[in-house]
Amino acid sequence: MEKTSPAPRRASAFARTLRRLSGRAEPIPALDDLPCLPVAAEGVLTLKSPDAYRETLLGLIARARERILVASLYLQDDEAGREVLAALYAAKAARPALQVAVFVDWHRAQRGLIGAVRSAGNAALYRKMAQRLGPGVPVYGVPVQTREMMGVMHLKGFVVDDAVLYSGASLNDVYLHRGDRYRLDRYHVLQDRHLADSLASLLLHVVRVSPAVHPLDAPVPTSAQLRGAILALRRVLARTRYPLAVGTIRAGEVGVTPLLGLGARDNGLNAAILRLIGQAKRSLVLFTPYFNLPGPVRKAIDAKLREGCHVTIVVGDKVANDFFIPPEEPFKAIGALPYLYECNLRRYCKARQGAIDRGLLDVHLWRHENHTYHLKGLLADESLALLTGSNVNPRAWRMDLENGLLVRDPHGLLVRQHRAELERILAHTRRVARSTDLEDVASYPAPVRRLITRLARTRLDRLMNQVL
Repeated sequence: MEKTSPAPRRASAFARTLRRLSGRAEPIPALDDLPCLPVAAEGVLTLKSPDAYRETLLGLIARARERILVASLYLQDDEAGREVLAALYAAKAARPALQVAVFVDWHRAQRGLIGAVRSAGNAALYRKMAQRLGPGVPVYGVPVQTREMMGVMHLKGFVVDDAVLYSGASLNDVYLHRGDRYRLDRYHVLQDRHLADSLASLLLHVVRVSPAVHPLDAPVPTSAQLRGAILALRRVLARTRYPLAVGTIRAGEVGVTPLLGLGARDNGLNAAILRLIGQAKRSLVLFTPYFNLPGPVRKAIDAKLREGCHVTIVVGDKVANDFFIPPEEPFKAIGALPYLYECNLRRYCKARQGAIDRGLLDVHLWRHENHTYHLKGLLADESLALLTGSNVNPRAWRMDLENGLLVRDPHGLLVRQHRAELERILAHTRRVARSTDLEDVASYPAPVRRLITRLARTRLDRLMNQVL
């Protein structure tokens, strides 16, 4: 397998400083300058629902013959998480030569849910399963920073033999729709050996071999003990790119470029997002679950609106946010987050009311019964698509380890899939015609109102927007 390659040599700090002082932006090459893997369009499938995501994942695991590599923020100790882990052990038992490895965030795996009683987290499940069923399904904890607040392992994508199942969803009951509620995401399957090898190479030859990465099904060192190794891993990841067997897109094919991003500088995924927005001519669609756009993205979208490009932003209603706490339940500070995101959206719409009135900007709020919303990614001119786990917010832009798949479709082979996916999503949305369609702070529950007012008075709301 081809080794993962370092990023191209960065421009000198002196040159970058001169550009900033002169007011000139860093040059952003066109997407066509990015290398890509040719992938048969018939091997690209958009799944329709969380149920299809679950069934496809379990089916791929059951049929695996060579390898199963899972990258996810977390694999939860609940019914769905245990089902997936049991399926991995069953596949390994049936085919002992099968290569199996799971990669999750180091910090997230070793704590309980936010607001819950302190616990050993999901790592306790991994240890119990390993003790009961033996070795063969290692679950690796990947620390991107010494503290979770400063960055998490947010890589996505499951490699099963020659298939890549890509989604922003993690692995638990609500993402896999085990029970009454689901959390909607985007789900795609891409069948291509070279693409699968590319994603596998990063996990196996960069992540797994790092001294900072340890199996969580055995005693582990503390984050403090790993501080030097964690910082070294972060430096390596910041300059690493996915290896590509580069080719030319022919008839019947699309081009796929896997992208990696970590940190505010020389971030390949961030640069591709700005390139994609900048290249849109007629239409641009952005999905994000937590409305808190990074400054460069906000400016790039504003430029598109000035050019007359039609922009659609699809975001979850505050009650469809996974942090939302119904007013009748005891309030916790974390429950203010959906309201903070709504405040961001209300200000955004108010400042761009002219574009909304002219029909250039459509903002859609997703809400379906008591379900939640977790979609990410972009579509441009129906010929460009970005599949990603990035929330496209300041935290993802600067702190978390993110990845994505840029799909170029010059022959329009995936247009019907993109349109059908967008129609399914918009079926449960309402359009924001004016900023006043969104609640204001005065109408929020008293505990939320007090907290948001206090944060705004001290300007801590701006700080929270950078780290949450």
